[in-house]
Amino acid sequence: MTAMTFPLPAGTRIQRATQEPAWVRWFLIGLALVFLTLFLFIPLVSVFYEAFKKGVDVYLASITDPDALSAIKLTLTVAAIAVPLNLVFGIAAAWAIAKFEFRGKNLLITLIDLPFSVSPVVSGLIYVLVFGLQGWFGPWLAEHDMKIIFAVPGIVLATVFVTVPFIARELIPLMQAQGTEEEEAAVVLGTSGWQTFYKVTLPNIKWGLLYGAILCNARAMGEFGAVSVVSGHIRGSTNTMPLHVEILYNEYNFAAAFAVASLLALLALVTLVLKTLVELRIKQQDTPRGSE
Repeated sequence: MTAMTFPLPAGTRIQRATQEPAWVRWFLIGLALVFLTLFLFIPLVSVFYEAFKKGVDVYLASITDPDALSAIKLTLTVAAIAVPLNLVFGIAAAWAIAKFEFRGKNLLITLIDLPFSVSPVVSGLIYVLVFGLQGWFGPWLAEHDMKIIFAVPGIVLATVFVTVPFIARELIPLMQAQGTEEEEAAVVLGTSGWQTFYKVTLPNIKWGLLYGAILCNARAMGEFGAVSVVSGHIRGSTNTMPLHVEILYNEYNFAAAFAVASLLALLALVTLVLKTLVELRIKQQDTPRGSE
């Protein structure tokens, strides 16, 4: 059966669905630029302006302060632990969800998305209830001289929790779109499971994996809510960079607060550049060779 067509009245102009008058396009572009200027560019410039307001010497003294160096070191350490853990979990979860059918699959997907729906502060409180001195495992941990809450392990656990979805959620749709044909062909040819993963699956997901790792790392370094609950705000010990900025600002030490904040902003800009480069690489990879 062929679709019925109706003749258009004489003089009717055919307009594309996305074709709008010039004034509409310029209005939307201008609105977007105003929004970005007010809520992104001006605050970002203000951070660096306030950081260097009292001179380079004050700036360098602020970021080389022992407490600041401790916060920087702890932030990088926590990210260096949380990202690889989420990398392993994300690949395993995405592999299971995209390549296999099993009971509890929908439940696993829901649990992966849980950190997106739960407030970071609530997740931090959950760890306090479980591992705190008055929590479920608190007495046992105290007897064995093990400290989770108000220590680095608690910060790592909280950071891992809030960053769980990033890598898995990036890989799941990618693996589902690729299907299982290549893996099945490799198995038929006698390739083992690990060889199939390294030689077939991993090359196909490497850019998506890198993209998810970049986002995961950015969230790990900038996390505040969950870490604030479990850290105890101990200077030189359990303060990450966001927490250190808060303490300095509450003490009216604005120059030092903005100096440390500028490092976080710089890390965010580096992350944005890396994210853009990976997006371009993914776009090039997805573009058919014949259309280049």
